[in-house]
Amino acid sequence: MTRLGLEREVVDRAVYDRTVARFAAARLRLPTFAELADPSRVATGQAPLEAVDPDAPDGHNLFRVHWYNDARRQGRTDVPAHVVLPPEITGVDTPIAVALGDRFPMIRAHKVLAAYACLAPRLVTGQFDPTAQKAIWPSTGNYCRGGVAISRIMGCHGVAVLPEGMSAERFRWLERWVAHPADIVRTPGTESNVKEIYDECAVLARDPRHVVFNQFCEFGNYLAHYACTGRALEHVAEAVARTRPGTRARVFVAATGSAGTLAAGDYLKDRLGTRTAAVEALECPTLLYNGFGEHNIQGIGDKHVPLIHNVMNTDLVAAVSDQATDRLAVLFGTPGGHAYLRDRRRVPREVLDQLCSIGLSGICNIVAAIKVSKYLGLGPDDLVLTVATDGAEMYLSEVERIARRDFPDGFDTVHAAETFAEHLAGAATDHVLELGARDRARIFNLGYYTWVEQQGVSVAEFVARRDQAFWRGLRDLLPAWDALIGEFNARAAADARG
Repeated sequence: MTRLGLEREVVDRAVYDRTVARFAAARLRLPTFAELADPSRVATGQAPLEAVDPDAPDGHNLFRVHWYNDARRQGRTDVPAHVVLPPEITGVDTPIAVALGDRFPMIRAHKVLAAYACLAPRLVTGQFDPTAQKAIWPSTGNYCRGGVAISRIMGCHGVAVLPEGMSAERFRWLERWVAHPADIVRTPGTESNVKEIYDECAVLARDPRHVVFNQFCEFGNYLAHYACTGRALEHVAEAVARTRPGTRARVFVAATGSAGTLAAGDYLKDRLGTRTAAVEALECPTLLYNGFGEHNIQGIGDKHVPLIHNVMNTDLVAAVSDQATDRLAVLFGTPGGHAYLRDRRRVPREVLDQLCSIGLSGICNIVAAIKVSKYLGLGPDDLVLTVATDGAEMYLSEVERIARRDFPDGFDTVHAAETFAEHLAGAATDHVLELGARDRARIFNLGYYTWVEQQGVSVAEFVARRDQAFWRGLRDLLPAWDALIGEFNARAAADARG
């Protein structure tokens, strides 16, 4: 089970002792998961943190790996940053609340939380040796950036593995953060080519000095989003209800990706009784139709069912075309688009100002939220919750490329009106499936071919995930890990004092 990140005690004492010494020398402290879920519990004062650059490889930024950073990402808020999209932009009466992931430090995306949640438990259980091993971070962009950032802060050697066709901004960021250009490994293809990433990681893993942190099967990813993202979205729902009395959260909508973010749906279902909708690209409808293909909704992954996806607790699947996300990225990200939304749709200024905080996968989530709200017949007293993993700044070159391709003569008011009408107002209930027992079983079984046949997970480990008792049991790891983190910090602090 060590490869799945499920240990709750020290596995290798010698590795553990070397890691403690490394952290003592650097005077680093790890935040607990309880502190990241509720930053008001952080023992360190906020004064020194205020002075730290949120984009610097500084250990203090580990205590910003949460949803409660302010717009400057230097202070803390009581409610996670979010925008409530009104009917003027969505075309539906149901409010759609979007939590903004670009408030996270270093990478401006919530994937840094997943990276921390995968590496920290390995360090405090003696499963990763920062003095001798390299951390391999496979993803389509944000997770590997988060892994490189967390690795650098913790004195570990991080290696990013991602498709060569991802946005130029991702590569430029990585070039500034990696220790050596060879630490950026480019694999064939784009967003849909996840297996090619796995194949490269299999080659790298032949070297025992390489440890692969595969977000698709690392349960730390699931647990961090259950505890931290779930709680953050609950606070968003409470904030919306205060301004709109009588509003009740009904659905959580999120693209599948590694399925980590979908864990927030399990938390919200436990706490608020919501339903969970998983979203994928129509051009690659793996969950919906056992399909395949390629698309440009960067950050959502596909062609397989992640091991950490709690399929049997998922209620709906919806597909969104990358034609919608591509063209809406131009609408949301250009002066012409903003002028149309402001002057013709009367979208409030405070909403327009937040559109820069929504990247391609966030736009996908918004379109899916509209489709799901229509499918379920939701009204103005219902609330749909979703997230924008990252902001538009990661896709500026993509917006320029899409605009040249789709609007070669310029993006004018007519194009803006057509884009809005087709992809927002016109978002329909097609390609939405409400899951029954057979549908869940079909999707669950589809994961066998990736995880058992290709990745070596045992049948018993794979099948155990059918039962909700397995997922409830996982959550017991969080207090166990926090206790280990507390002990690790105490040891490192004692060694630092000499």
